[in-house]
Amino acid sequence: MPHINVDNDLPGIVGLMRFRPETGQPLSALAETLLRNPNTLSRGERELIAAYVSSLNECKFCTSSHAAFAAAQLPEGMDLVTATCADAQRAPVSAKMKALLNVAAKVQRGGRNVTSSDVDAARAAGATDVEIHDTVLIAAAFCMYNRYVDGLGAITPDDPEGYAQTADLIVSHGYLAAVQ
Repeated sequence: MPHINVDNDLPGIVGLMRFRPETGQPLSALAETLLRNPNTLSRGERELIAAYVSSLNECKFCTSSHAAFAAAQLPEGMDLVTATCADAQRAPVSAKMKALLNVAAKVQRGGRNVTSSDVDAARAAGATDVEIHDTVLIAAAFCMYNRYVDGLGAITPDDPEGYAQTADLIVSHGYLAAVQ
């Protein structure tokens, strides 16, 4: 049960965004830009970063959602997402993804934790400056989204099937469709 009356029974961030569409629309547009617009990181890789940061923040709704969204867009599916959230540095992802996930984890702890060495390691593993930028912004945004969802006690379903169904909607129609 949310801490406030949001006048709907929609789960997680969707219920919160529908409650305040004037803030929900720009937040949804940010997610659309970060996670779905053209990029050299695949949509699945960007969703994996979002799921990983959400897992570090222990936000059950966002972890479950973005894990499902990543799994739906990565050939290795949920096994890869689960392994990455459990231990990103031992997960079967590329060296570039490991370096970017390391940067994301540092952002999750606090932006000043990211060092020049972390950025140099990401570049050495093949990450571009745009990919590093977008990783930092995804991590920072998901810290905000996670705190938004948990801070208002948003409805968090337990059934993984609901997250998989939402993944179909997000993969097909994007984040803007979810809040309309």
